[in-house]
Amino acid sequence: MKAINKNIKFYILILTTFFAASCKKDFLDVDSPSQVPAESVWKDPATAQAFVNDIYNGLGNGGFSEQMLASVSDEALFTHPTRGIDLINNATINPSTLGWVDDTWGYKQMYTRIRACNITIEKITSGDNGLSSQSLKDQLLGEAYFLRAYYYQQLLRYYGAVPLITKIYVLDDDYKVKRNTYEECVNFIVKDCDEANRLLTGKTLDKGRTTALAALALKSRVLIYAASDLHDRAKLTSKITGIAAQKLDFLSYASGAQADRYRLAQTAAKAVMDLGTGYKLNLSAPATDGQLNYKSIAMGGASKAPGIDATASSELIFARYFIIQNNIKHAQQNGPNGYHNWAGNTPIGLLVDDYEMKDGSKFSWTNTTQKANPYQDRDPRFYATILYDGAGWKPRDKASGDVDPASQIQTGIYDLLDDKGNRFDFRGLDTRASSIENWNGSWTGYYYHKFIDPDPTIVDASMSQNVPWPFFRYTEAVFNYIEASIELGELSNATTWLNKIRFRAGMPAVTATDQAGLREVYRHERRIEMAYEEQRYHDARRWLIAAETLGRKTTYIKVTGKFKSGKTMTAPYHYDPTVYDYTYNPVEENAQENRTWDNKLYFRPFSRDEVNKNNLLEQNPGY
Repeated sequence: MKAINKNIKFYILILTTFFAASCKKDFLDVDSPSQVPAESVWKDPATAQAFVNDIYNGLGNGGFSEQMLASVSDEALFTHPTRGIDLINNATINPSTLGWVDDTWGYKQMYTRIRACNITIEKITSGDNGLSSQSLKDQLLGEAYFLRAYYYQQLLRYYGAVPLITKIYVLDDDYKVKRNTYEECVNFIVKDCDEANRLLTGKTLDKGRTTALAALALKSRVLIYAASDLHDRAKLTSKITGIAAQKLDFLSYASGAQADRYRLAQTAAKAVMDLGTGYKLNLSAPATDGQLNYKSIAMGGASKAPGIDATASSELIFARYFIIQNNIKHAQQNGPNGYHNWAGNTPIGLLVDDYEMKDGSKFSWTNTTQKANPYQDRDPRFYATILYDGAGWKPRDKASGDVDPASQIQTGIYDLLDDKGNRFDFRGLDTRASSIENWNGSWTGYYYHKFIDPDPTIVDASMSQNVPWPFFRYTEAVFNYIEASIELGELSNATTWLNKIRFRAGMPAVTATDQAGLREVYRHERRIEMAYEEQRYHDARRWLIAAETLGRKTTYIKVTGKFKSGKTMTAPYHYDPTVYDYTYNPVEENAQENRTWDNKLYFRPFSRDEVNKNNLLEQNPGY
């Protein structure tokens, strides 16, 4: 098995600079590593801490990689071809052609980090170290147990059950190992979470490190996944036929009631809710500033933009921070090309159309009033997540010159007069026919907004931002509690907490009262609230609704602006409904990706190399 390296190194790379208590620097932002003999690492508190610091690097930039998980779901389209995302969405991946594999969930990458966790645990628990501080040993152990649980959780939710490795392999060991059962994997991760929680309770760690509450949040996630339909054998086999009997243990529970698993998930979620604080979940009526509430949460307290509430950082339980500004250019990766950005993961119409009207009714293109002005009076979270044609954005002149004094998103084709008074079709500055980086334009007619700092001083594409990535936030635990409550028939609890989330966003109370109706409302609410947070891909799979959601063809928006009778405009163009009749035409587009769903995609394949190196590693069904 490639992940268990036979080439045992006698020197361990350690990080020479790590997080200081002053919090002036993210401890993951480190100087170049150097080498010290492995036997010396655990004799000094600084090098031992540095070794554990390096394990955090398996978290990467969280979801702020250039290719986001949103683009293998019904949230987004990855703009740039030949990166492997299209292979997943077209259902053509196989053990020889894996498509996109990210460093934060790849099989080999996760086992590399798990091995480092195992080294930490063995060295500290065996006493084979020179550490005299029990507090430090408890902290390092707690961090290692949490990180091992997190990395196993990553493997479990992509691949199903995997081999549970707890020892440090040496040269003469047999490296062939079987997959454990799904139930064994869940129990193992939960045990690690409980141990991390025990060791870290009462400790105040530096910003960006794990905490006791983060361990409970991870436990909550693992248990709500475990309770889901994907891992209930009767529901799994009724949806996906032909799975060999010997492989079912890798994917689902062999016995026990699903309701009992939901009870465990509910209890775990409530533990997080009781110890955490969240943000503005105490409202009894819809907020008037729902858009700012949502944007403040997305900024994690880091933005200096007007109206953003820094106290929204209370929503974060565990996050990746970017305190050194040159570390992350997420705005550049996903922002509009007319601002010299790359439009990486652009929203598709399937997501945009799912945002309700502000009164809680559904949006529909068959409603002539809504079709004529589709971006008016929508869920306030829409305006904090999506950039659409005519939306105001940052001062464009700071990025692209004096070509758009109105600083509005332009994704359409509009009538315009040239300097001689002749009408021509002007293709907006944020289209793929733009005069500014047309190759980086959105195909879908929309752009991503949610995690891009709205600070008007951060405009140039070369400028970085320090918005944190939320691995776990309080609202996820609330959602887990709501989901378990619905499935257990405790509808009053679920309704109360659903309304708290909606009120914070400025949305009205839910009207559904039965279990099926509340389940539908809940799944919609989670989709909207957690958009672009690497949740939807997993949610659609664990609910066994991927064919109806992830497998849909993508939809784009085509926007045109024609002069009203007697009205004209000369360059530069700006959005003006008193001058233009705007037409919005949703279309299905398959040229970039002809999306389809194959049930084998409920679990990713192990690579051919891994199976060849470990012939006890049984492949997932369908591959």
